[in-house]
Amino acid sequence: MKQHQLKLLDTHAGGDVSRIVYDGVGDIPGETVRAKMEYLQHHADGLRRLLLTEPYGIPEMSVDLLVPSAHPDAAAGYIIMEVMGYPIYSGSNTLCTATAVLELGIVPKVEGMQRFKLESPAGLVDVQAEVKQGIVESVSCAGLPSYIEQYRQEVDVPSIGRVTYSIAYSGGFYALVDASELGFSLSLSEESQLAEVAYRIIEAIRQKGSLSHYTLGDVGPIPFLHFMGPVEEKAVGAYQSRSATYVHPGVICRSTTGTGTSARLALMQLEGTIEPGETLETISLRDTRFMGTFLGYRYDQGKTVIDNKIRGRSYLLSQMDLYVNQSDPMVSFLPQSSWPGWPV
Repeated sequence: MKQHQLKLLDTHAGGDVSRIVYDGVGDIPGETVRAKMEYLQHHADGLRRLLLTEPYGIPEMSVDLLVPSAHPDAAAGYIIMEVMGYPIYSGSNTLCTATAVLELGIVPKVEGMQRFKLESPAGLVDVQAEVKQGIVESVSCAGLPSYIEQYRQEVDVPSIGRVTYSIAYSGGFYALVDASELGFSLSLSEESQLAEVAYRIIEAIRQKGSLSHYTLGDVGPIPFLHFMGPVEEKAVGAYQSRSATYVHPGVICRSTTGTGTSARLALMQLEGTIEPGETLETISLRDTRFMGTFLGYRYDQGKTVIDNKIRGRSYLLSQMDLYVNQSDPMVSFLPQSSWPGWPV
């Protein structure tokens, strides 16, 4: 069988590695990026498993597959793949994808500030990038409209006890828990214990039943948990908080994540602790940071929905060719024929 070649650009935002696949995957069925994502999800999940599994990758990574966008305003589309499956949006993955399309010349670099749009599975995303001396210094992107689905609920968690949590939607459903109530200070030394505790909490919440987005319907079982540290005001209208995001099953993100930051903003709005135009800087276990800006709120079908944006930076790590031979027993789970162009 012929060896298949993929072209990759590895990046990271806040420590979370996003592997950008920009060549080697043929045309995927579907008129929209969301439809293409759903095709992979239901008919060709082998690509995700290949790139997030040894020897090619690890579950802590993410994969962003560049695909054509049918929308005339979008420079490109991208499909997000993580250990939990196919989130329809991710802040850190958007930062990395935006940097990649600039580095690859899909969007020509312009010195200073420039704006363009990408198409995620959740729809069009406004991106603003700052370029200095040819280097992408920062990227801002719109966070998805976010809201609180449940506020201060309780669940009994085996070997932990009764846990209080809220649930936000910010591109996926998040359980928000106070880290100090569980005895955590959110230091790097607690990383493995945070993952273990989060796993048990998410499993217990899942036992209470499924969640449904008020317009999207069923978006799958809750995949995320966000540990919240105390909020400190560093200047007027500028807050910061140590944070840690967990992805089920078993992964603590190296960054605080863009969607985790958006979820925090939704909770702060509900509790009346942030005003439009104010910011929250979330700080990870590794002291990497994302800045979330609360833009305002509105009412939609009985929900209080916030608009927000996320700012961070993505760094280039490597550019490579990856070779896949399906006679290799380490990749034997890949489909032999999924869609035209993959594999060849």
